[in-house]
Amino acid sequence: MRTETGPGTEVPPQHKGTEVTITESDIKPYDDSRDVQDASDRTTSDKSPRSPQKGSKRSKTVPFKVTLLDSSIYEENIEKQCKGQVLLDLVCEHLNLLEKDYFGLTFSDSDSQKNWLDLSKEIKKQMRTSSWHFNFAVKFYPPDPSQLMEDITRYYLCLQLRNDILSGCVPCSFVTHALLGSYTVQAELGDFDKDDHGSDYVSDFCFAPSQTRELEERVMELHRTYRGMTPAEAELNFVENAKKLSMYGVDLHHAKDSEGIDIMLGICANGLLIYRDRLRINRFAWPKILKISYKRSNFYIKIRPGEYEQFESTIGFKLSNHRGAKRLWKVCIEHHTFFRLVSSEPPPKGFLVMGSKFRYSGRTQAQTRQASALIDRPAPHFERSTSKRYLLSRSLDGDEDEADPDLSLDQDQEQEQDQEYSNSEETVTTPTRKKDIKFLDKSEDVLLKHQASINELKRALREPNSKLVNLEKRLSGTSPGDTPEKKAVIPLKIFETLTVNSLCIQPLTEPFVVNVTLNN
Repeated sequence: MRTETGPGTEVPPQHKGTEVTITESDIKPYDDSRDVQDASDRTTSDKSPRSPQKGSKRSKTVPFKVTLLDSSIYEENIEKQCKGQVLLDLVCEHLNLLEKDYFGLTFSDSDSQKNWLDLSKEIKKQMRTSSWHFNFAVKFYPPDPSQLMEDITRYYLCLQLRNDILSGCVPCSFVTHALLGSYTVQAELGDFDKDDHGSDYVSDFCFAPSQTRELEERVMELHRTYRGMTPAEAELNFVENAKKLSMYGVDLHHAKDSEGIDIMLGICANGLLIYRDRLRINRFAWPKILKISYKRSNFYIKIRPGEYEQFESTIGFKLSNHRGAKRLWKVCIEHHTFFRLVSSEPPPKGFLVMGSKFRYSGRTQAQTRQASALIDRPAPHFERSTSKRYLLSRSLDGDEDEADPDLSLDQDQEQEQDQEYSNSEETVTTPTRKKDIKFLDKSEDVLLKHQASINELKRALREPNSKLVNLEKRLSGTSPGDTPEKKAVIPLKIFETLTVNSLCIQPLTEPFVVNVTLNN
């Protein structure tokens, strides 16, 4: 007798053991060929429709847009399963940028909050909207921009700082606005030229949130003094002055303290900053922070005990929601790893890991500087946004920078003059210096007499028994008790080679001075 068991039936007690008794009537003929055929049919029927789906899924691409630092748009397609690092590599390749570890991509979430794209995760898992629109921006502001290897990297840093200043994120004084604005004009327009530039040639530039005519006049006044400064030098001066600003490279987040007062938490290369009413009220350097954590919408930092303290202290802040607390925590982890560690730590593995597994997976600042030192390529061509002039720029020594037309013309003239002076023994050259030209109005007899007197003076000074030498010895041997004598020094200048009517007058190799003593 056979017993069937369904989802809601119980197995009889005699069938609960490991042995089951089967009667002869329950045995039916078994057809191997039919089962094999059915299995093959199921295999082919199941796999045949899935294969084109998998193929189409792999080849599916998604369009994206990236707003660059010069406000231009970069559009392309990317595979949906790609990670954020692939997208950043595409953008940096489009910009011809190698030092890309300082930069990142941002996007806005449903709450219109800025989020940094996680380069180690798939893009589709981070985007909550159907349109993939990103912004290219500086993520880690270098404390010393002069250590950047290429000028193209400093150029994009300048663009980011201009946007920060113009938006008011980095406040400046009037003097700083004028100074940075003058460097911007020099980098974009070059030297001041009254023929090309009118009286209001800086009105198209935006230097400050509230720009005035007085500021523009001050910018033009400073710009006129930068003649000969290359665009690369102007941008270096720009970032060297911008890095001294108090809000340089500070990523701000809205929060509330333990008393419910609105504050701003800022993360930078040096640590965590606390602002209230635009004034910094506290600062926690990275070495002073022991632990960073978050729970729900609360953000906590554990502080190392001070010199006169025994115990650690924990400070908590209230964020708008859970996502805001996690966003702040991730920014702190990334900045601490990038600026403080030699190499990034791998994410924890295992099933018993408590909390988030997020870790910064990119290169640190130390690794980035080592990689930048290995850059070996010609200086990249890049186009500055306003002037639209293609420049060859990386080194500040001027060897590879685009030469100024006036400067190159002067260099060519100097090279021609050097060639003329080197061939003076074979060809007749025309003197061009002022002290040579003033002798051209003299006759040939006067010049010959002048040359003869010079030669006679040379022989007199070189002979040991010369009267001038004996006179000098007698004058120098006067006793101390004698009447003091007045001495007059008369230098005799021997001019350079003159060529008049194919007659060369050679100069002395060294200047000679004759001391003549006059008695009272």
